[in-house]
Amino acid sequence: MTPLLRKPAAKRAGRQARWPRRVVAILFVLFLVLPILALLMFRFIPVPGTPQMLVSLITGRGARYDWLDESRMPSLLARAAIASEDQKFCSHHGFDWNSIDEAWRAHARGERLRGASTISQQTARSLFLLPVRSWIRKGVEAWLTVIEEVLWPKRRILVVYLNVVDWGNGNFGAEAAARAYFHRSAARLSVSQAARLVAILPDPDDWRASHPGPYVSERAGVVRARMAEVRRDGLDSCLKP
Repeated sequence: MTPLLRKPAAKRAGRQARWPRRVVAILFVLFLVLPILALLMFRFIPVPGTPQMLVSLITGRGARYDWLDESRMPSLLARAAIASEDQKFCSHHGFDWNSIDEAWRAHARGERLRGASTISQQTARSLFLLPVRSWIRKGVEAWLTVIEEVLWPKRRILVVYLNVVDWGNGNFGAEAAARAYFHRSAARLSVSQAARLVAILPDPDDWRASHPGPYVSERAGVVRARMAEVRRDGLDSCLKP
């Protein structure tokens, strides 16, 4: 009787031993293989859509999206994005540690925790993740940013960012935003319009680029001034062919 009893127990033990290996294999595919394959593919072809666009469609806000390749993306809009969102974009490797440290220090003083995400982090988040706030998401975002920085040149990161970022009210990317707010293509934006577009990115559903209030107008003025600094100091040097 003893051998007959041992055999089912041995099978159960074998199945239990396989579960950790399966979990490791699934995590390996989800967090390494699939992101690498996707990033390698999207380095050369347009991004067809993002999780945030899908959420926007499901919730009835729509998802207006028109991909602009690198040759059609206006340089002044790229300069505006660097001026507003990430002035160290060309010099960091995905993370602005000084900004992160300053944000944590401010939070320790009782201030609201402000964002310190780089353009690289925002691109990784938009490409792969749902727009929910959690520490788990931040950890996954950091890991995806590392892979993205390894596999993509800076020019590709910024082009994808400007194409997929949420510009509010169901408009994704520069082309959809330019047509929605200024009734023209992104290639025909003026410096002032480009500055106003990037100025609303922190809260695009509530702020208006086409008819800005005093606060957005002030932010846009700061962006225009910083755009001149970006050009003067070569802070966009990584975008040059």
